[in-house]
Amino acid sequence: MNRMSNDDDCYLAAVGAGADPSGVPWAELDPAVLYTKRSSIKWARYSADVLPMFVAEMDFAVAPIIRGALQRAVEASDIGYVETPAPYAEAFADFVEDRWAWRLPREYVRLTTDVATGVVEALRLAPKGQQGRLVLSTPCYPGFFEMLQELPFEVVEVPLLDDDTTALNLEAIAREFETGATAFLLCNPHNPHGTPFDANELSALARLAAEYDVFVVSDEIHAPLTHHGATFTPFAPLAADAGALSVTVTSASKGWNLAGAKCAAIVAADDRAHSLLDHLPPEVLTRTSILGVHAGIAAFTEARDWLDLAITQIQANQRLFKALLREHVPAVKYTPGSAGYLAWLDLRGAGLGAEPAERLLAEARIGLNDGRHFGLGGEGFARLNLACAPDTIVQGIERIASLVSPATQASLTNIGGQK
Repeated sequence: MNRMSNDDDCYLAAVGAGADPSGVPWAELDPAVLYTKRSSIKWARYSADVLPMFVAEMDFAVAPIIRGALQRAVEASDIGYVETPAPYAEAFADFVEDRWAWRLPREYVRLTTDVATGVVEALRLAPKGQQGRLVLSTPCYPGFFEMLQELPFEVVEVPLLDDDTTALNLEAIAREFETGATAFLLCNPHNPHGTPFDANELSALARLAAEYDVFVVSDEIHAPLTHHGATFTPFAPLAADAGALSVTVTSASKGWNLAGAKCAAIVAADDRAHSLLDHLPPEVLTRTSILGVHAGIAAFTEARDWLDLAITQIQANQRLFKALLREHVPAVKYTPGSAGYLAWLDLRGAGLGAEPAERLLAEARIGLNDGRHFGLGGEGFARLNLACAPDTIVQGIERIASLVSPATQASLTNIGGQK
């Protein structure tokens, strides 16, 4: 084998035993195969000649324990309305105490269909009403801009400090709080960078929110996917200590690939937030899918080993992707995150013009998330999904290289002796 770099070593490490965290062989997760079996956004948006590496859906098979829980519920015809969050709250509270030392009163946990709904419904309860200003740290998850259209907040974008450290710009946030902002929508770990914010900056944010009476809604959907060796700090305990009004919205959907199961948690930070959530409409609970409740309970209690295997695979995929970029497409800049499976690509030096994601789709037939939709700081970037088979990553690099570094594209065909 002709080695040009450590590509082959990274490839073999990512391939591992030849299967995903559920034991499904990598060959069965080839995009050409998945196009024939799945019908979600990832596989329905584009024609089969496009390599879909955009939306935050894993290619990995759902954990067998979760599939079993769903099958048992269907066989029992337990597909009615949800009455209480109690069993889910118990499972979730045990998980967060075990993983992050967050001691959470069970009654603080409410249920809703998904994180987007939880964010909107929580913000509807903003104590100062909905005519104020809401602050976002950008670039951030594009869905925030869509869901906030349901609310009459003025949205203010405060860019992160820079592309590498992805720290909160606390000075700029403080200025917005001082001049009348009423709410802050936190994304922790941050999407698209994959950064769990540092406890010190989160504590500073909590103190600012308490000082200026700003309501903080924290989206922590990617938290279960915090990488081995990294630290995630939930915002709620810090908010409670500082006296800031805050709720957390999260779900098992990203960690265990359950977005379509439709179940998420809205969690109060303290008694004051708990009383605020008493005003949620009853439909917020009853619209939750009972199948999502069953899936989430199984995830938080019995599928933790699967999650750990998935994180290990994601980190191996991340190393493979970084090595391939450095060797074959050095014009594309990438700083690996330490949570989740999303790669935030700086394409500004790649010679693809003002709309690089559009060119990559049209000419290289690879689907990425366009950075322009992530708000200020996103132009010239694109987001790519690494929760896939290692060969899919190699295919993605091949397609990017076909536009950015066509002279090196051929060398990719020898990686691992597989292509």
